[in-house]
Amino acid sequence: MIVTGFCFVGVTAVVKHVGDDLPAAQSAFIRYILGLVFLIPLIRPILAARLTRRQLVLFSVRGLFQTLGVILWFYSMTQITIAEVTALNFLNPVFTTLGAALILKEELPPRRLVAVLVALLGGLLIIRPGFREVEIGHIAMIGTALMFASSYMAMKVLADEVSAVVVVGMLSITVAIGLAPFALVVWVPPGWGDIFWLFVCACFATAGHYAMTRAFAAAPLTVTQPAIFLQLIWALMLGALVFGEPVDGWVLIGGAIIVAAVSFITWREARARRASAVRQPTTDR
Repeated sequence: MIVTGFCFVGVTAVVKHVGDDLPAAQSAFIRYILGLVFLIPLIRPILAARLTRRQLVLFSVRGLFQTLGVILWFYSMTQITIAEVTALNFLNPVFTTLGAALILKEELPPRRLVAVLVALLGGLLIIRPGFREVEIGHIAMIGTALMFASSYMAMKVLADEVSAVVVVGMLSITVAIGLAPFALVVWVPPGWGDIFWLFVCACFATAGHYAMTRAFAAAPLTVTQPAIFLQLIWALMLGALVFGEPVDGWVLIGGAIIVAAVSFITWREARARRASAVRQPTTDR
């Protein structure tokens, strides 16, 4: 999870470095196209999965949500600080929990609901409406969290039907296709330097997802989730030391509250799964 945090902060640093050189949709499209090189080993499992029409529709819907979220995230990086983007990004699982309760009809016990409300309070501390100007980048990040949460809900359905390899591979393919029309509308000739840095971004993203998968395999989410907070610390340091961004203590406090709330939600869900497994009658004879 420490390596995961470094990689994801590296992604934000590269996107921040590219900045306004390219439109957000074009930067995202180039990053995903360059990242497709890492998907070559996944082509055979995807073809072997023999996806149904319903599954292809679900993958397409998920790809659309992820596409819009990626564009908003890239745009946010050009408008607000790295620390703010990182902290508000922690709201993704919070909105996923709410959406799963409202749309997928999953249980939302009182303690988990309180944790969700506490996390939303942490988000308000970061933005602080009424105490400072709410920038377009903040609104874009809220939109990002909502889009990614919608994508994750579609993933929860698909993960029960196809392998994780197919889910990851189809996401990258559908997002690359989804970004294409948005990128073409605003296309400007990219420089070789921008292409190089966006390839570095794709490498960081792929390595981060791989490291996160290994972390989840090595330890339960209740152990790995709190380590995500280190990502915010590094984002604050990177923004201050490399990009000269001001250190905002409220962002640190708000991010800590969100991470604590998300960790509690993760712990409660893990306990609920264990309890459900214990209550299920055995079929052994």
